[in-house]
Amino acid sequence: MLRYQIIPVTPFQQNCTVFWNEETMKGAIVDPGGDLALLNKFIDENNIEIEKILVTHGHLDHAGSVAEMATQRGVPIIGPHKEDKFWIDGMPAAAQQYGFPEALAFEPDQWLENGDKVEAAGVSFDVVHCPGHTPGHVVFVQPEDKVAMVGDVIFKGSIGRTDFPKGDYQQLISSITDRLFSLDLDITFIPGHGPTSTLGFEKQTNPFVSDTALG
Repeated sequence: MLRYQIIPVTPFQQNCTVFWNEETMKGAIVDPGGDLALLNKFIDENNIEIEKILVTHGHLDHAGSVAEMATQRGVPIIGPHKEDKFWIDGMPAAAQQYGFPEALAFEPDQWLENGDKVEAAGVSFDVVHCPGHTPGHVVFVQPEDKVAMVGDVIFKGSIGRTDFPKGDYQQLISSITDRLFSLDLDITFIPGHGPTSTLGFEKQTNPFVSDTALG
């Protein structure tokens, strides 16, 4: 059985997710954007063996501590899509701009493509490329446990911003309606900020992408 814990990090309260297999205690972490001491405390107190770091996209609050954690734990960095390289390369400057602690740029051990699979914690995650918020944003979907880590693509009652460099509103809408809403609608998603929801609930009620909103 897959377990997960959401730990908000950084002044932006970004949802970092630690997930693990209850039997083996092997796991991975999605979007360790900051507050490494807090993350390490949870991981070590629960005796979780982190195997990989998964990254949804290259924004500072999601990826700011990725390089440091990868070095500390000697684990590979998986994702995002290579179209987000410019965001990752720009993190040191972004950290200074926003008054964040130092953030190191990095080169992932694996860039991801739509349709890839990532093995972690004894299960397989489907990779869905969902550009719009950023051009290289990916979503990690575990179909058997019916959970997805969606970063800043969609939120409960909202969607990601598209006013950043290379953001694209129509592309984001298409990513959600064509790619995410074609998955099982009872999947619970963990967004990059705020509470969880299900794809089905958002398809019915989200004021930006619901069936009613898009008419």
